[in-house]
Amino acid sequence: MPTTAPKHEPKHSRKYTPNKVQNHSQKQLLNPKIAMYSAVDALVPLANLKPSPSKPMSPLQAYQQTINASSQHIENKVITADPAQQEALLALDTLYQQFIHSSSINKGLYLWGDVGRGKTFLMDLLCQCICQHPKQVQNTVLRLHFHRFMAMLHQQLNQTSGIRDPLTHIAKQIATQYQVICFDEFFVSDIGDAILLARLFETLFQSGVTLVATSNIPVMDLYKNGLQRDRFLPTIGLLQKYTQEIHLNGEIDHRLSNKTRPQSPPKPAWLELPSTLNPKDMFDQLSQQSADQHSLIGPKSKHILRICQRDIAIQTQHGSFAWFEFSALCQGPRSALDYIELASQFSHILVSDVPLLGGQVRTWIRARGTEDGVQATTTGERQLAYASEDDPARRFISLVDEMYDQKVILIIHSQWALEDLYPSGALTFEFRRTYSRLIEMQQWALNATIK
Repeated sequence: MPTTAPKHEPKHSRKYTPNKVQNHSQKQLLNPKIAMYSAVDALVPLANLKPSPSKPMSPLQAYQQTINASSQHIENKVITADPAQQEALLALDTLYQQFIHSSSINKGLYLWGDVGRGKTFLMDLLCQCICQHPKQVQNTVLRLHFHRFMAMLHQQLNQTSGIRDPLTHIAKQIATQYQVICFDEFFVSDIGDAILLARLFETLFQSGVTLVATSNIPVMDLYKNGLQRDRFLPTIGLLQKYTQEIHLNGEIDHRLSNKTRPQSPPKPAWLELPSTLNPKDMFDQLSQQSADQHSLIGPKSKHILRICQRDIAIQTQHGSFAWFEFSALCQGPRSALDYIELASQFSHILVSDVPLLGGQVRTWIRARGTEDGVQATTTGERQLAYASEDDPARRFISLVDEMYDQKVILIIHSQWALEDLYPSGALTFEFRRTYSRLIEMQQWALNATIK
């Protein structure tokens, strides 16, 4: 199920600002302003429906009404029903009914499948419907991209270093605030995250928290071939026990089908890939479309942003529209925290000179052991294989994921076609999601106004 072009209002309050970390003694561990979907700023399809609080909708009802609204060509949006989504939709509806009528949910859900199959759309239907129900109390639902949640978790661990068993403390605090946790793009690639999750999830599930997650891979393949994977197996066991696993195996990538619909207008020159304009001309053309012609920040052209104690060079800025070179964002020491902060500051970002990523996979490192705490653990021989440009590609994937999750539009300047940006490498699977999301962002860009 495709999403539709976001309406870029002034930045709302649910953004995460990593430079403002809450003290662990505060009552709320995670700020509900950044965590909870509200009825006004969550789902664009549902926003068209104007549901009445006195007549809340279940996910099944909201799905059907969204389809009906699309068939009437509301705002020229094309959203089609997909039979392959029905099992997941019915499971989400059952979960919603259990929560509304008893506040007790038997099992959560783990929705997985290929890119563009509607996993995020369906999960967000549940979030929206719960938050619109009159029974919903403040801070019932936490909905975050999984990498954003892990970044917040690591920051909270740093802030709770003086507390005995800080991970359990954090999990219990989360459980006091939220009854349902929804993670988009559940994926584990870091050994530190893999080790943390078992204890975190065990405490959350024992405290009655329900998990709903989306992923591109089945539960059993999470952290596959990862370093010390045996330490992650308890997490897999918990997910199998506390969630129902549903495979969305439809043949349609809704983002790509939306791209090729007959009603689509021709692409403007600034969206063409390979790029036919230089980045300055792209920026100037887009700036002229701005709703605020007086917001140009001339004196700050080619200035430095200080984010997460690191400098990021910015070429220029026009209101909430910024231009960065690829090298500034994806080469060098960058993390998801940098992209989280950028997403809180801008609605549109032009990334220029995006190079060819990936390449021939080679074996670079042979690891015989690793340090964990004060004890060394033996892992035996392990070859790490990746392409020479996979490090910046991994950061680019993270950048796209964060901007997509926060409805920030990325506009790409490159001498390569979008489908050729990552021809081969160790991240081919992950980059399929990036390609699909960039395609959808192009649709957003055609309908959005720069503030």
